[in-house]
Amino acid sequence: MIIDQHKTTNQIQQEFSEIFPFLKIEFFKKSHNTFGGNSSKEIIQTKEALKIKSTGELHISSSMTVNELEQRFKSQFGLNIQVFRKHGKTWIETTVTDNWTLYKQNEEGKALSDLKF
Repeated sequence: MIIDQHKTTNQIQQEFSEIFPFLKIEFFKKSHNTFGGNSSKEIIQTKEALKIKSTGELHISSSMTVNELEQRFKSQFGLNIQVFRKHGKTWIETTVTDNWTLYKQNEEGKALSDLKF
């Protein structure tokens, strides 16, 4: 995934969701601690252009943990993200399971996506 100042948060979210359809990322103004969440008041709107510290390529693999992904966005680009997983018809933060791989998170989201809550 190429990250540069010309992309919007929405474009990066779409690219990520193409790889992991039962996960999504949200961008936040402030960072959060591992196993901690963000306030919805801090969400960056999806059509805003990115304010990044550098441009480059972010290699994402299914064996990467949520925490690793979030830390890479922060260290490489200065972006604060939070991963969410599909849970029925809603999205939940993966704060308690930040140590799970993206593959495991996506599979869990797939299993829970058909549930009616």
